Amino acid sequence: MNLLAFFAHPDDETILAGGTLALLAKNGVHVHYLCATRGEGGETGEPPLCSMDELGQVREKEMVCAVGALGGRSLTFLGYTDPHIGADNQLHAYTEDLTFLAGQIAASVRQFQVDALVSHGSNGEYGHPAHLVTYQASLAAVLSFERHTPAFYTIAAAYPDHPLPILANQADPADIVIDIESVFENKVKAALCHQTQHALFVRRASQEAGRKLSIPEVLLKKESLHRVRPAEISNRKDPLLNLLAPWAVDFTHDR
Repeated sequence: MNLLAFFAHPDDETILAGGTLALLAKNGVHVHYLCATRGEGGETGEPPLCSMDELGQVREKEMVCAVGALGGRSLTFLGYTDPHIGADNQLHAYTEDLTFLAGQIAASVRQFQVDALVSHGSNGEYGHPAHLVTYQASLAAVLSFERHTPAFYTIAAAYPDHPLPILANQADPADIVIDIESVFENKVKAALCHQTQHALFVRRASQEAGRKLSIPEVLLKKESLHRVRPAEISNRKDPLLNLLAPWAVDFTHDR
């Protein structure tokens, strides 16, 4: 099976779905990574590890490292520029041309003969505009295929007692909740690759805990998927569920 994992920024792949993607790779799936931007608008680290002008190149190298840790087969950057965070922490999308972006995704689906596409959820996880356009263009790309349509899954799906509901897409009920304990080390290694983002990873949780937490302490050990397309199949015929069944710990609904 060939799978395309498409995300807006470097580190999204690891934080939101790294364990799931590592599990799939360990079970024979050829996971190809597609990233819209190089994360030029993100943080440079505390203390800074590079200048803002250098950040895109540094984060590209960080994602190369992370994809290797997760067992990925390839990594392609689409070359969009990640906008800088605005006043009052305002976030922005990297493009408004969803038609062109959908065409780029469809081209990658054809290039890698993709059976399944995994991307951001319909709520953009926490409403991030870049995540939202990534989801919208991914859905448009999938719907553009009249034959050999890839299955489409979104990450960070909602389920009862989600340990970090701020990251869950509330409009996307989970079809699969995966225990990633067996590949947690891979997820940690991938997260450690994203050195410029380490302060960001632990900031909120450390503030809530009243002490500085480590990277392994803040990473989720359960991940979840929502199956968008095809919507009409039963869970028993779900292509990723069949591969992930030994680690699936919960199903919140059956279509």
